[in-house]
Amino acid sequence: MPESVINICFHGIGTPGRELEPGESRYWIGVDTFHRVLDDLATAADLSPREATWPAVRISFDDGNASDLEIGLPGLQARGLSADFFVLAGRLGAPGSLDEPAVKELVAAGMTVGTHGMNHIPWRGLDPATNQAELVDARARIASVTGTPVDAAACPLGRYDRRLLGDLRRFGYRRVYTSDRRAANPNAWIQPRFSIRAEDTAESFRAQATAVPALSTRAKDAAKGLVKRWR
Repeated sequence: MPESVINICFHGIGTPGRELEPGESRYWIGVDTFHRVLDDLATAADLSPREATWPAVRISFDDGNASDLEIGLPGLQARGLSADFFVLAGRLGAPGSLDEPAVKELVAAGMTVGTHGMNHIPWRGLDPATNQAELVDARARIASVTGTPVDAAACPLGRYDRRLLGDLRRFGYRRVYTSDRRAANPNAWIQPRFSIRAEDTAESFRAQATAVPALSTRAKDAAKGLVKRWR
C-alpha cells in the first residue's frame, strides 16, 4: 500500500450538453487534454516507481455529465484504467447528463458509482429536509439504479464542515472526497482531490499535483483542513 495517493477529479469533457452553472466552465476541459492526461497516467503506471512521473493515483468524475460515458469511459477502458463516478441523482435523465442506462453501463464496465447529492448544492448548513434529500434520498436513488451499495460521497463544490462530516459518518459513508488539492492517505476517510481545470495541460497538471509542497505550505494546508472539519 503506498504512503500517499493523488486523487484526480474530472468534471466535464468536450462540449457541454446543458447550460452550465456560473463558474462551471472553468472545470470543463477539451477532449484532447483529457486523453493526454490519461496517456500520462497510463504511461506512468507501466514504469517502475523510480521512473514513474506520477505516484499512486485514483481517478474520479463529478457531476454526472453525459461526457462521463461518451468520452470518459472509452478513454479509461482503452488504457486499462478505472474510476469512481459521482453522479447527481436529481439530474439523472436530464439533457447533457447521465441517465439510468448510462449509470448501469458504468457499473457493468467495472466502474464505481458514488453520490454527489441531489441538486449540486453545497452541503453545509442545510435544513433537515434538504439534508435528508441530499445525503440520504439521493444515495438511495442512485443505489436503486446501480443495484449496489453507495458508500462514497463527493462534496459538491468541495465544501464541508464538522456538522456535515458528522452526518456523513452517521449515515455510514465509507469515504468522503473533497477538493482540497493535496495528496491523501490512501486509507483515510477524507480524500482530498486535485480537479483539472480548463487552463491546464497534461504537463502543468502533473506539475501541480505531484509537486512536493514546502513544510510551511503543508502546515497551512493542514490547518485549512482542520478549520473546515471543526467549524
